[in-house]
Amino acid sequence: QYGCDYISAQPNNLYGLGDNFDLESSHVIPALMHRAHLAKIAGDKTLTIWGTGKVFREFLHVDDCADALVHLLRHYSGAIHINMGTGEEVTIGELAQTIADVVGFEGSLKFDTSKPDGSPRKLLDNSRLEALNWKSSITLRDGLASTYDWFLENIVD
Repeated sequence: QYGCDYISAQPNNLYGLGDNFDLESSHVIPALMHRAHLAKIAGDKTLTIWGTGKVFREFLHVDDCADALVHLLRHYSGAIHINMGTGEEVTIGELAQTIADVVGFEGSLKFDTSKPDGSPRKLLDNSRLEALNWKSSITLRDGLASTYDWFLENIVD
């Protein structure tokens, strides 16, 4: 109608530089990262994680999201929505351990099974995006490390 080409792209759980690290309102990665940092500074021996740690999630770094969007704008014109993700999933327990490693928290993780896990699995079908020759380039560990560096430079007093 207006001569514009619109597409619909749906990213999975985003994280990265500029994220919301507020302990009351942030999503899983910034919340765990902030809590692991505070536990490290306090010298705590344990870090409590909600749930069993066994549910699976997929995370996409914001820089990969931006790259995927530019790629789609250049290479896709269609009515079918495109999922944007890494195609890789990690358990919350594995995520928490990786964050603890990146932050330098040397204590142990304790899973509070009285708290909810949420959905058992959240993995997008990324096949349409991969068919357009795009794949994420930032590993979870590298993305977490750059996010923690940003957190230290911009959030921590």
